[in-house]
Amino acid sequence: MTLLRDDVPQGLTLVGLRQDRILNEAAETADPLRLMRLFGITEKAAMHYVTTAHPERTAKLPK
Repeated sequence: MTLLRDDVPQGLTLVGLRQDRILNEAAETADPLRLMRLFGITEKAAMHYVTTAHPERTAKLPK
C-alpha cells in the first residue's frame, strides 16, 4: 500500500511517521544493527534511536 499526501491525516507527516516507526522498533529490539538493516539508517542514527528508547541502558556509554 502506498500512501499519498492526500491520504495522510492533517498534522502527520511521512517523515514523522517513519521516525515514529523507527523509535517503536528501537523500543522493541534495542538492536542498532537491526535498525540499520531494516530502515537503511546510519550507525549514528540507529544509536540515537536506541539511546532515546532506552536511556537507562545507555546512560553509562561514552558519548
